[in-house]
Amino acid sequence: MIRAGVVTISDKGYAGEREDVSGQLLTDLLRGMGAEVVARTIVPDEPEQIQQTLIHLADDLRLDVVLTTGGTGFTPRDHTPEATRAVLDRETPGLAEMLRWEGYRRTPLAVLSRGVAGLRGRTLIINLPGSPRAVQEGMEVLAPLLPHAVKMARGEDTEHHGGAHAG
Repeated sequence: MIRAGVVTISDKGYAGEREDVSGQLLTDLLRGMGAEVVARTIVPDEPEQIQQTLIHLADDLRLDVVLTTGGTGFTPRDHTPEATRAVLDRETPGLAEMLRWEGYRRTPLAVLSRGVAGLRGRTLIINLPGSPRAVQEGMEVLAPLLPHAVKMARGEDTEHHGGAHAG
């Protein structure tokens, strides 16, 4: 079973001024694919708090996957990609590229997401935009990939039979 965490990055959500629709949707979608959502939190768009939260979920809770929602755009308060990159050991650019590419097929604005993805230890951390639609579409892309990605990150046997593959 995949042990997951959901982090919403939102100043207004953190202040209680906006309902965390995207974080709840992400939690529901993860549970729908059989993951155990061990942690769900909201933090303001402050780089240090984002970093501390990601480090805690990866290092202390040792989650398999941490998905963030919010803070990936162009506004001066959007710091999620930089904060995430600062705590990663290795980036996995293909995941972020795939999210933007598949999103672009539905709306050209998807390429404006600056989200990143990568590994901290054995924890896969992936940034999603803050809108419920982007979360829904992003999870449609990620759901078939996450079980294999988690096995790879854990170092489990992921031998393939035929065809090109990662690993």
